[in-house]
Amino acid sequence: MRLGAAVPAALVAGSALGAAAAHAAPARSFPTTIALPDGFQPEGITIGSTPYAYFGSLATGDVYRASLATGEGAVISKGPGTATVGLRIDHRGRLFLAGGGAGDARVVDACSGKILASYAFATGTAFVNDVVLTPDAAWFTDSYNAVLYALPLGPGGALPGPGQVVRLPLTGDWHQRPDFNANGITRTPDHRALLVVQATSAGLLHRVDPGTGRTRVVDLGRATLPNGDGMLLLGRTLYVVQQQQNAIDVFELDEAGTSGRRTTRITDPRFQIPTTVAVHGRRLYLPNARFDVEPQPTTTYTAVAVDRP
Repeated sequence: MRLGAAVPAALVAGSALGAAAAHAAPARSFPTTIALPDGFQPEGITIGSTPYAYFGSLATGDVYRASLATGEGAVISKGPGTATVGLRIDHRGRLFLAGGGAGDARVVDACSGKILASYAFATGTAFVNDVVLTPDAAWFTDSYNAVLYALPLGPGGALPGPGQVVRLPLTGDWHQRPDFNANGITRTPDHRALLVVQATSAGLLHRVDPGTGRTRVVDLGRATLPNGDGMLLLGRTLYVVQQQQNAIDVFELDEAGTSGRRTTRITDPRFQIPTTVAVHGRRLYLPNARFDVEPQPTTTYTAVAVDRP
């Protein structure tokens, strides 16, 4: 573990300086490889308006914060001993964490690491995998069940009570298959619907109506996403991590998110089964999950940065 000095709240909050930094290209001196703690087993990543990345641990649920400028970091929130998978930070400095096989979610203060709220989504077989934030809700996927979970946000972003969790069954074109299904999630370019990748052999991308749960397969031409994991939408450009292919597939979508075409594929020799992606300036950052090795307490892990095309 690395040094554990806390970042002041003013740096975590979305200040004007932080917002400007988010749109500026990172300094050329910023490292392009960041060492994570041995044995950490990273999966998710999120970056807010300041140059800090947050990672969740599949092994313990710990949350690790790293400076993009120096590569140094520390665990800022100890986990419950179950996984933290996908995570997102909002402009209030709150981290929304997907709890994997525990079937739950947590909200953590990104400055202090304090748990602000916990939510139980499922009691049986479940894998709460990824999360996306909208102005009025946090939406979570479940890889083992044909359902999305939502935490509706009140005025000023107020967190809901435990009994206010919304469960939205997926219908329409969605056909649940054995093993992992719903994985990465993001919004459509027009912000009217959600996009969910179904990480099965068919590799389908679905557009989901958040009001009804009805899904429609997005027309990607001949492109498929059999190992589709974390997704990032910037304007109408969609980045999809294809973990087993050690690649990011890049698509240009229409405004409604009903169709798209693949424009390029990003690869890098430092990719070691990356799972998710976040952006800062002109760089994309990805944690290497290394699912191709048996994890040990001494297994080394990294996050890597590549230039946006």
